[in-house]
Amino acid sequence: MKTRRTRLGLLALLVLLLLALTTTAFAAPEDPTDLTGTKYVECPDCGALGVVLSDDGQAVPCETCADSGYVGYIQSPSRFFNTIWSLLPPIIAIALALITKEVYSSLFIGILVGGLLYSNFNLEGTLLHVFNDGVADSIAGNVGILVFLVILGIMVCLMNKAGGSAAFGRWAQKNIKSRAGAQLATILLGGLIFIDDYFNCLTVGSVMRPVTDKHKVSRVKLAYLIDATAAPICIIAPISSWAAAVAGFAEDGQGLNLFMRAIPYNFYALLTILMMVGLVLLKADFGPMAKFERNAVDNGDLFSGSNPYAMMDEEIDETHGSVLDLVLPIVVLVISCVIGMIYTGGFFSGVDFITAFSDCDSPLGLMLGSAAGLAFTLVYYAIRRAMSFKTMMDCFPEGFKAMVPAILILTFAWSLNSMTGSLGAKFFVRDFVRSASGIQMLLPVLVFAVGCLLAFATGTSWGTFGILIPIVQNVFSMDNPLAIICISACMAGAVCGDHCSPISDTTIMASAGAQCDHVNHVSTQLPYAISCAVIAGISYLLAGVLAFMGAPGLLALPIGVVLMLAFLFLVRGCAQRAAA
Repeated sequence: MKTRRTRLGLLALLVLLLLALTTTAFAAPEDPTDLTGTKYVECPDCGALGVVLSDDGQAVPCETCADSGYVGYIQSPSRFFNTIWSLLPPIIAIALALITKEVYSSLFIGILVGGLLYSNFNLEGTLLHVFNDGVADSIAGNVGILVFLVILGIMVCLMNKAGGSAAFGRWAQKNIKSRAGAQLATILLGGLIFIDDYFNCLTVGSVMRPVTDKHKVSRVKLAYLIDATAAPICIIAPISSWAAAVAGFAEDGQGLNLFMRAIPYNFYALLTILMMVGLVLLKADFGPMAKFERNAVDNGDLFSGSNPYAMMDEEIDETHGSVLDLVLPIVVLVISCVIGMIYTGGFFSGVDFITAFSDCDSPLGLMLGSAAGLAFTLVYYAIRRAMSFKTMMDCFPEGFKAMVPAILILTFAWSLNSMTGSLGAKFFVRDFVRSASGIQMLLPVLVFAVGCLLAFATGTSWGTFGILIPIVQNVFSMDNPLAIICISACMAGAVCGDHCSPISDTTIMASAGAQCDHVNHVSTQLPYAISCAVIAGISYLLAGVLAFMGAPGLLALPIGVVLMLAFLFLVRGCAQRAAA
């Protein structure tokens, strides 16, 4: 009897198991990429839609995906798809960037490794995948952003040669009466020139240097203000080369919407701006910067040592420029880009403004808007006779050359993203996060720390974007609150690391713009940047915990503001006690 019951139990268990398997088979999702451990990719011929028959409207597999078991999907040709090996290309790129401190070759070697894994180490398949599916497709799919960057470089060159920056400097010398006013004017000009950090560094130093010298502001303090209003301002400006770069890493033309949603969570950039203003108003300089500032005020020594630019003959801009030559082209550029973006979102077809801005095709909108801005700038300078026609035309190749490094980094970063995508890295990371959901609340602060380290070692923010943003997007769907916080943490970490790095191009240009010793600039700025990074890291930790628990992650921002103000008041109190 006992044996019979055991056999009946086993039979019942077998029946239940068969029913479960059958039910699972019938309930299998239409999208097999949602399955854990999936090996499926969209069919290259019918694009996950299948072939739609005209008689009954039912989709059927095409010849390519006929034997795959799913309409519109096929098995990946790579045996490394959705395995830990799919993360090898970005890991190699990161490791090489940390070791060599050079981003171009690091990104390209990562791309090459991705091509080898995808083709199962077939040479012909590797070359085709890297250059056809990677580099060529990346450029073709992002032409709008590349055109926007080129036009932006041309406009930067035009504005510099028109004399608008020099005119602002002359106006500032006449109207700024105090030491704090000179520093605040530097911050204001840096905030005004938000379209590109290169433009910021190339302009603010030459414009404000005579003003800050007159009010005995040390050159290293000027360099800090230039550096802190370059990348931190551009990373929260929707109409900028940085916004275009971030937009290039998002899918379905939603990059600008993603960028704007991340702005309130960019704690490092926002706290850096607060710190700058607080340092000026509270006179709370600390660390090596305080020594340089005291020497400038008490002794009139702006350098506290030798001036590396003492033998340089300073070029003086033509006096025919006006402040309007700087302000008006930027205003028109911003307005025309906004119009271009809402146009692509259907605003002029009856869609409301918010929806049109959220659903816009940002690369196309930025390209159309920047083209209109460039046309206006050329006509305006021609009417003003700000420069000759030949000089204006010379700005085209000069502006293009200025943007070549940015274009190269973007192209390699997009190609690396294509490689990791073809290897199913997003599915592997997704499955890992599903199995370890308990660490999600720590991801914002971890992403921020990794971004800081990578950008510090490589000296480039955009290369950091290209590596980290696609990985973050693969972890979360964009409707998850933690996704926006992590995207912003990636951008904030990249800016922070770039801000601290002695090999960063913006740090070097800030030193040159202020005409101060580069080592002095780095050593005086580092305590400020690290202090802000610690407070921003605490804010990201709180934001991750709050979002994971269902509370608004933005509540971490006022906490970070309070911590920053408390830190500044504490520093000022310590300085006053030391002086007494």
